[in-house]
Amino acid sequence: MVLKIISATEARVGTNIIIDGVPCMVKSIDISKTGKHGASKCRIEAIGLITGQKKIIAVPGHERFEVPMVDKRKGQVLSLGGDGKISIMDLESFETIDVDCPEEIRSQLEENSTVEYWDIEGEKIVKRKL
Repeated sequence: MVLKIISATEARVGTNIIIDGVPCMVKSIDISKTGKHGASKCRIEAIGLITGQKKIIAVPGHERFEVPMVDKRKGQVLSLGGDGKISIMDLESFETIDVDCPEEIRSQLEENSTVEYWDIEGEKIVKRKL
């Protein structure tokens, strides 16, 4: 579900946008001035919210980007699976879900600890231990 649509010149550092179908956070943006015969250009460096992959694109200033809906929630760890997923219970709705967890965060977790997880366009990932 897309929250809104912005142009490339409206993007700022820290803005979430969708690039090539991947939700990303803008890390830096360079905007060139308009010329006598051309439109402004934007060079955007972004990091994937889920994969952590770096993306660099150069687009016209009028290019439109979708802003993904990011729902930040809290959960309690029920069990640590062996395949990179953990089972958590949402602290608001009390539903049990299996969520991807990066290895550096997984090493800090034990059962009954509280975590913050993000629901980004239907994909869930643990971001930090609370």
